[in-house]
Amino acid sequence: MEKLKSSLTNMVVVLVVVAVVTSGLLAVVNHVTEGPKAVKAEKTLADGIKKVMCTQDLTVTANDTITTQDEKGKDVKYIVYKVSDKAGKELGAAVKSTTLGFGGDLEVLVGFDPEGTILGYTILKHAETPGLGAKADTWFQKGQKGDVIGKSPKDKPLTVSKDGGEIDAITASTITSRAFLKAINNAYDIYKKGGK
Repeated sequence: MEKLKSSLTNMVVVLVVVAVVTSGLLAVVNHVTEGPKAVKAEKTLADGIKKVMCTQDLTVTANDTITTQDEKGKDVKYIVYKVSDKAGKELGAAVKSTTLGFGGDLEVLVGFDPEGTILGYTILKHAETPGLGAKADTWFQKGQKGDVIGKSPKDKPLTVSKDGGEIDAITASTITSRAFLKAINNAYDIYKKGGK
């Protein structure tokens, strides 16, 4: 077999062939993994709803997507998962809320009882600094320094103590703490206004 001459045309042709083959392989792998990723995302959400509602014995009776605009005019989507027990008694709702944290989007799932008291929360997605902002998944849990469980933003929004509120911010991560509390407050507003 004769060796290809080293010319610009030959190099471009080889590069294009390699790019096309690589793109095709990536597309196939992406297609093959789509199903398992969707199943995993559904399971994570179902487990999250049970966690934030503090019970395994529940049924999601409805899920409503509500779109609002933030202060900059950008569309923000919330999903309200209305929940009841197996006997049909309303337990409240789990609300998926997203805000901008320090490193990117911070997606929080918050459970509320019918009166709007926070039952629990879980972080579904974040891009916060490991060891600092990433502590939000435990910092605000029951018995921790920033405990929000059992509180309600009904009379006034939850804010960090630095801003005159009652919630201790994550040490060296006030931006993440503010974003987290904003997600909680927004979820509450959506739940009480339209998601109930």
